[in-house]
Amino acid sequence: MTSVGVICLPRFRDRAERVATVVEGDLLNYGPGVFASAFERYGALVAVMSAGIAIRAVAPLLRDKWTDPPLVVVSPDLRFAVPVLGGHHGGNALARRIAEVLGSTAVISTATECAGRPSVEGIAEAAGCAVVNRNSTRAVNVAWLDGEVPVHGVAGPAIVIAGPAVSVLFRQGEYVVGVGCRRGIPAGEVEEGLRVALADAGIPPEQVLAYATTVQKRGEVGLRAGIAALGGSLVYLDDATLNGVEECGPSRAGLIGLAGVAEPAALALAKRKEWCMRKTVYGRMTVAIAR
Repeated sequence: MTSVGVICLPRFRDRAERVATVVEGDLLNYGPGVFASAFERYGALVAVMSAGIAIRAVAPLLRDKWTDPPLVVVSPDLRFAVPVLGGHHGGNALARRIAEVLGSTAVISTATECAGRPSVEGIAEAAGCAVVNRNSTRAVNVAWLDGEVPVHGVAGPAIVIAGPAVSVLFRQGEYVVGVGCRRGIPAGEVEEGLRVALADAGIPPEQVLAYATTVQKRGEVGLRAGIAALGGSLVYLDDATLNGVEECGPSRAGLIGLAGVAEPAALALAKRKEWCMRKTVYGRMTVAIAR
């Protein structure tokens, strides 16, 4: 269960205690730096105070909706529970949970839920998956408002090449492994090299969200088979996506028209955009890992 921090003004502590019991959260008194500390510590936040106070406190802390913790503001009289951040990322569910137990009204504003329609994030949560290509969700969720959007389950082994308006869901995981390789590399070499790379980074294979490479490697059977042997999923990224990623080191991939492969592939799909391993050579592969 996601850890929850419940922040309250001291005068509302007795009411906030009721909220903390419902969400099984830690009760924190509002004061200087409490939101900044809670942002790093908790997976979700509840603020028992006016929305204005909470919003002004968190505004300088916001970075990305996929990594910021959801925030639900509960009015001091406990009448309303309002997800002001991360509605599709746990905020709506948290507000509904509070409302159900305390008799509050959950004030939901996300467009798909207001229309009674599904969302990519909701489907991913129900399936226990994560959205790999996060930029796709806006187009797909807008399409849900206008009609039905097909959901296709693909049982591997398979290759899926998705356009920008197709959301790709994979099993939950924290890390993305970018891979570049020499032509004709065998599956055994890929599997062994990746096992060593993950061990060097201290990452179990089951914590990998996806492996990623350039679409120019679609014909590399060994690359695909080696990753499948690890129980992983391989995503092929187009040239524009790879060349659009910044903060990557020099690469020989310029020979095939790319700014890089391993590093931009890892960073393009990573949730937090944090490096765990910069590009490292393992035999005839280059590997980079981000989270």
